[in-house]
Amino acid sequence: MAGHSKFKNIMHRKGRADSARSKLFSKLSREITVAAKAGLPDPAMNARLRLAVNNAKAESLPKDVIDRAIKKASGGEAEAYEEIRYEGFGPGGVGVIVEVLTDNRNRSAASVRSTFSKYGGNLGETGSVSFMWDRVGQITYGPQAGSEDKVMEAAIEAGAEDVESDEDGHVIYTAFADLSDVAAALEAALGPAKATAIAWRPKVRTPITGDGAATLMKLLETLDDDDDVQDVYSNEDIDAAELESLAG
Repeated sequence: MAGHSKFKNIMHRKGRADSARSKLFSKLSREITVAAKAGLPDPAMNARLRLAVNNAKAESLPKDVIDRAIKKASGGEAEAYEEIRYEGFGPGGVGVIVEVLTDNRNRSAASVRSTFSKYGGNLGETGSVSFMWDRVGQITYGPQAGSEDKVMEAAIEAGAEDVESDEDGHVIYTAFADLSDVAAALEAALGPAKATAIAWRPKVRTPITGDGAATLMKLLETLDDDDDVQDVYSNEDIDAAELESLAG
């Protein structure tokens, strides 16, 4: 979800928002259930659950759906979800990390492998791609949070490491261990974030154009549409104008 957010934002503006929102709600609910099952079913006592609930609220997931997802875990009704990370390469050698929550490892592995193969990529071993990335905290705000300068100033004051701003909003990066403290400081300065997450951030980006870029976008979109997939990260570098045309 986070790794190619600019492409996703463009697609949503092109009219895919309704179906994408339905899938997002499903993924948010699943994360709440898994977080509640992994620890206490109280967000105040469970940091992962608190993060999941806050993200769900930011995306307007109804309160009764949030409560139902928590009760599903505490009542022992939840499926035995397994967290799996797949790593591989797409067209042009672009690195891709796929994070999965699944109740059927074989189904997920077959689906992810098939998608990579269909769009000119290949799965690698665990660690074959992630060594080129940093594990970081990622806090996302919409454009209404303020100007680039305002958000940058707030981020520096909060102890963040970097900020990326464009017409779709602001993405603030923190050290892995600092996410909670920085998020709290930013909320005091800018209001609630759109999303807060532990994410993968590439250290280097791989340029790709033309047919390769088009095929890569199909790969990322298909992976993201998979019901078992929670997040997709990729390190492509595509010109903004070409990205717009690919989403057209």
